[in-house]
Amino acid sequence: MQSTGKGGSKIIEINAGQHPICSVSFVEDGKQVLSSGTEGMLRRWRVDDGCEARKPMGDEGVEIYAAAVSPDGRWLVCGLRPIKWTGDFPVLVAVWDAQKHEKLLDIRSGHGHTNTVFSVDISPDSTKFATGGSPSDKHAFIWNMTTGEQLVGPLQHDGAVVAVRFSPNGDRIATATADELSTSKSIRIYNSKNGQQLLDIPCHFYLHESLPLAWLADGRQLFAASYSEVKHFDTSSGSLLSKWSVPGGGTTVSVVLSRNQKFSAVASYDTLSFWDTSANRQIGPVINYTSVINRIALSPNDDCIATGENNGKVTLRSLRDILPVSYFAVNLPFTYISDAAFKLWRQGDLTRVEELLTEDIIHPDNPSDHAHALAHRALVRARSKQWEVAIDDAKKSTKAQRSVIGYIAHAIAHIGLGDHESAMRVFDLAFGLPGENQLVLLIKAIILFESGKHDDAILRVGDLIDILEDQSPYITVRAQMFLKLGTVLMRRGDNERATELLNRAQEAIPFRQSPPLVLISLLFGWDFDRLAPAIQLQLYKAMHTAGHISMAKSRSTIVETLGEDALTSDVTAEWDPDLVQKCLATFESNGDVAAKSNDPQGAIVQYSTALCLNPSNPVGLLVKRSKARAMLGLWEDALKDADEVIKTDSLSPWGYERRYAALHALQRYDDAINASSRMHSLIEGSLDQEIHRLRRKYVSPTQSEMTIKNVAQEVFRTCPLVLIDVKSGRLCDGPERMHTFKSELEFKNLVSSMMEELDEKRIQRVVEEYFQYVTLSHVWDGREPSFQDVNLATSVWNLDSSPLNEKLRKFCEMVRTDGYRWAWSDTCCIDKTIGTVLNQSLTMMYKWYAASAATFVLLADVESPSALGNLTDSKWMMRAWTAQELLAAKVIRFYTRDWKPYLGDTRSNHKESPEIMQELADAIGIARETIITFNPDNLSVREKLRVVSTRKATVEEDMAYSFIGIFQSDIIPRYGEGYAAQGHLLEEIVARSGEVTVLNWTGKSSPYNSCLPASLAVYSQTPCASPPIQDSEMEIRVAMLKDSLSQTDVIPTHTQVARLPPARFANRRLHLPCVIFAVKKLGVQRFGSGLENHYRAKVSAIGDIEFRTSGRLSVTEPRKFIFVHPWIHDLRDPFDGFVWGSTADGDEYDADPEIEYLSDPETEFASAPSSPLHTAFAVTMDDYICALRLVVRLQQPFHALLLQQQPNGEFRRVAAEHEIVVPGIEDSINFARDVCTDVVEIL
Repeated sequence: MQSTGKGGSKIIEINAGQHPICSVSFVEDGKQVLSSGTEGMLRRWRVDDGCEARKPMGDEGVEIYAAAVSPDGRWLVCGLRPIKWTGDFPVLVAVWDAQKHEKLLDIRSGHGHTNTVFSVDISPDSTKFATGGSPSDKHAFIWNMTTGEQLVGPLQHDGAVVAVRFSPNGDRIATATADELSTSKSIRIYNSKNGQQLLDIPCHFYLHESLPLAWLADGRQLFAASYSEVKHFDTSSGSLLSKWSVPGGGTTVSVVLSRNQKFSAVASYDTLSFWDTSANRQIGPVINYTSVINRIALSPNDDCIATGENNGKVTLRSLRDILPVSYFAVNLPFTYISDAAFKLWRQGDLTRVEELLTEDIIHPDNPSDHAHALAHRALVRARSKQWEVAIDDAKKSTKAQRSVIGYIAHAIAHIGLGDHESAMRVFDLAFGLPGENQLVLLIKAIILFESGKHDDAILRVGDLIDILEDQSPYITVRAQMFLKLGTVLMRRGDNERATELLNRAQEAIPFRQSPPLVLISLLFGWDFDRLAPAIQLQLYKAMHTAGHISMAKSRSTIVETLGEDALTSDVTAEWDPDLVQKCLATFESNGDVAAKSNDPQGAIVQYSTALCLNPSNPVGLLVKRSKARAMLGLWEDALKDADEVIKTDSLSPWGYERRYAALHALQRYDDAINASSRMHSLIEGSLDQEIHRLRRKYVSPTQSEMTIKNVAQEVFRTCPLVLIDVKSGRLCDGPERMHTFKSELEFKNLVSSMMEELDEKRIQRVVEEYFQYVTLSHVWDGREPSFQDVNLATSVWNLDSSPLNEKLRKFCEMVRTDGYRWAWSDTCCIDKTIGTVLNQSLTMMYKWYAASAATFVLLADVESPSALGNLTDSKWMMRAWTAQELLAAKVIRFYTRDWKPYLGDTRSNHKESPEIMQELADAIGIARETIITFNPDNLSVREKLRVVSTRKATVEEDMAYSFIGIFQSDIIPRYGEGYAAQGHLLEEIVARSGEVTVLNWTGKSSPYNSCLPASLAVYSQTPCASPPIQDSEMEIRVAMLKDSLSQTDVIPTHTQVARLPPARFANRRLHLPCVIFAVKKLGVQRFGSGLENHYRAKVSAIGDIEFRTSGRLSVTEPRKFIFVHPWIHDLRDPFDGFVWGSTADGDEYDADPEIEYLSDPETEFASAPSSPLHTAFAVTMDDYICALRLVVRLQQPFHALLLQQQPNGEFRRVAAEHEIVVPGIEDSINFARDVCTDVVEIL
């Protein structure tokens, strides 16, 4: 359960179960910690050993999301989540008597909150408590502690109230709001008496069971944990005073302040870090956990931190071992000394300390400060052996105000004068005063020891050890006594007795630095920092001198040391050189064994002890100790060792290698990269071939940067040319984005972490994640901010105030709130003055939306609250460009005019919303699943054209350009080409696929080509479709045809149909493969009074056909007209075994010489591409049967195109307002004569 952690820190890991811990608090004056979580129980744990202190308490069927302990220790308040809503009004808040372990009251659903309570806090006077609700509740309340009466509320919020925090004097309460979309932005400050809102501060929070707010003691400032930052606000104005980034992955959830306000602890995902509150700089190591940290708490004296983790663990960690002692100086027993004086005293600058204390004596803040300063100056003067003036100061101090420290100073000064009797008499006066009598007794024992009464003093300390629970400082003091006495005995030659005492001294190792020991260091100058190596060195010498050499070599390693302050050789100054060399070899060997045995702490002690012996070349030892310190996460100490190596041997690459490792771990990436570069340079330039060969083991920063750059270039290929940096508001092209990335910690971390292996997968992941962008989909509304406007203003945040500028700013704010860095809007991210840029943007736009992290859709004409149908009726649904924006986006969110989620749906992706997707499916006529997982290949050409037909554009060309991506087209946009844009698009659809469904329309012809429509709106019509022929019917009809049609009648035509090439365009002319039916006679039934004229034609193989057209046809030249069946795909049989333009055995198409073609087939087919839609099938069928099956299909009704031959032999389509549906070929025809195929050229 208990172990030693990073920095020698005492760690106790408590396995509180398998359920996440949502709350931790210290109780019983810091001697116990209270944990709670989704298990639903409150459990108490002893801080000293991690054992459970009392039976758990709680309710069944609930999870505890938050818990708070009242400042007076009497009450516990829990925020609950019912697991099952078995009753009408489940309990949401429970109040317990913390001392009696009895339930005081419950607050149920319906009496305030309606769902889970996310946060709780108790007022400083312990008479009230506050609660905050979950995302589905969104309220905060203040309640009477003992009656449960609702005092304030409901206080309405925009999302989950993840924190409620009373101000230090209780007159105000701060709340923090978060939701799943991270759209809420609020720290709200309320009057805690009447609920009046005083302030609304923009700040975004992670939706988590956390503690993201911390008041400073003055009540005028507030810290907030906001994503990857901690922000410092002035609560009188709401202004941001400062902010700083914290390590841990961007989800900072909790911040707590020490009681003395000197430092803060911040939990960010699975990382714990500590910060100086005055300088906003990191102190101590960054501590990584194996699970997410849900909550943190500091003990009342700030020397222990508790973390509640998602894996069900509570971890207690001593902070005095990992944070500078100055952050705890005010907590020393009996003393009231300034930080500045304390630091100087620790450094041994007694003269300067005396000056500071004299200033405090002359100008005290209050009378008690005057007495304390006199007592402290008496101690300083006693340390300086100014005994008489020390006694004078001590007397003045105790006369002004009796204090333990004053009497101690007086006694020490008497000892210095050799007046033992007076010292004991004065010292006895310290008893009976408030304080720790055991510590007073310990100091008395030390005074006895210093006066030469060694045995008496050691016995007294032993007696204290026997009766105390916390024995650590007393054992350490006795070990120091053993060391001092052992050293004296060695000088006298009594090495046997010295060995015995020094062996006993080892019982104090490892030891914890603690306030009593710090105080003793100040009072007597005892150096506990060097205790471990000093004991080992003196023990080794004593055993060696006594002749116990073998025993000395086999001594087990010590398991604790306290770092670089121990590196002195005072205790070895009188040693024999040969003994020093033997010790060096032994300690280094012991260290190597410990390191290989995965005992880095033991290795550190051995290497440190060896370094105490002043080796002539300490480089190897320093490198080894740096590695061992790194294994424990002691990065600052590891860095000091590396710097010492470089100082000793500036040409050693290993000093820079260790410096790099430490700097990288400390997140000083620039320095780490420089160290890595220097190491590479030294390896490359080394004359030692063995070192030179090691260059292959390492990756240089230059190589890493080049790889990252190449990956970024590939990512940029699918990114817009220009994006908005939502942090600065600037427009950035690719090089500028790369420059921004190179200034970020993510980039530097990436480069720095690749020293030994180039992890290309990680590079790809990090680069793609950093350059993720969000696109805006909206309807243009007048003069939107342009590329030039934003560049002129230098930032979107600097644009003038206007509704359209505010729309862009709000979009960027939403993107930033969602955690993304980059945004794209078609208004300002395209420089439309440069034709090539505009063209590239139009052709790539579909891919840009498809590659985006999300698309935010603003429905500017939909008000909140929104309802089903509003999206369907919005202008956005009619806009041409928005079709591809909807279909391409993998993640999409719809917002109303005021940027509220459509239908109040807070999902991160509305493509996961059944209601919204069904509304879209009904409106567009596409299956819901197709919208969700759209791919251009998912829809047929005809279905895409139908979607196109429902959209509108203000610019004619946009009806084509806006669908380039959906049709996977390569047309080049040319504004000004008008109707030709639509023609180019349809032409390419035919060219790419051979698909002729684009010809299936009625209405007016396009000037581009008569077979293409003048408007894409015609594709909203449902074309004529022949009823399917069932297999049984096909067999019957084929059997019947065998009696009337021979093989020679039908096989040639079938072969021609099978060999027809795909349709294609050339120079705006359509080369259309088709079955041709000649018009024999043409007559007018009647000329319509309106737009249409009615005609009747006699057609070969078909018979009489009636049709209507708005044009007047020349009935005297019927042979210039033909009806064609262009739907060759429908005629082909899957058993034909043919592909486009070839025979079954691979021969090229040969025209039947007996058939009269309307054009030269050799010319027509030479350049025809193969169609991807028609491939050879493995199953084949008798050619005759296949030919008869073709006849059956030709007997089906079909939509025929009417063509009129032009003077040069080409054709034009005769447009009709209604489909010309022909009944199919007749039974009694000469098939070989009346049915022919060809490729016709249509203008």
